[in-house]
Amino acid sequence: MENLSQAIGSEAFKLFTNPKFRNLCLFDTISQLEQDRIFNELVIAVVTVMMLTCDAPDISDERKALLSKFKDQIAKSYTNQLKSLGVERKFLKQWDQLIEMRYQEYTHDKSMAREAAFEVESGYGEIYLKKLSEIQMMLPLQTVAIGCHRHICRSKTDGRDELFKLILRWLGEFYVEFRVSAEGKSIHPLSRLKVKLRRWFNSKNRVK
Repeated sequence: MENLSQAIGSEAFKLFTNPKFRNLCLFDTISQLEQDRIFNELVIAVVTVMMLTCDAPDISDERKALLSKFKDQIAKSYTNQLKSLGVERKFLKQWDQLIEMRYQEYTHDKSMAREAAFEVESGYGEIYLKKLSEIQMMLPLQTVAIGCHRHICRSKTDGRDELFKLILRWLGEFYVEFRVSAEGKSIHPLSRLKVKLRRWFNSKNRVK
């Protein structure tokens, strides 16, 4: 699981070191402690979007048992890496608690995000089965991106839409790769999913 923990940290670091992200987060005006908190939220976003994807009801039954076991290892892989780096047990426990708290929070928020998506889509006319499938597929991404944005901003999200869009696109790129891997699909479905995701970005990037 060492590769998994490294992938989690690397993915979070990718956005954390992005100059535009740092500018939108006002890094020049905040403390090192606050910057560390923001990095932690990015790590948690990667971990929880993976966990919620493993829970997705539209994943095939033949993959669910495998993903259920994998989900239990996601958070452990990262805290085990922290342990190997000498992080104290009390801080490891805090990490476990924070990840579980965010996972429960986003699991609850997912139902509200689904209702909001249905309401928006119904305003454009009848919702077809294909549209329902797309809404369901995007729920882990949408839910975690909104939650991550909210926590980074300490709930003060007004006027910070550009930061949300950046978080959404960053997490979306990771989500596509992981989602296809979770389904055991090949590159061809991945290409189709990227097209769907791009379409979804274009229509949803107004979401706060």
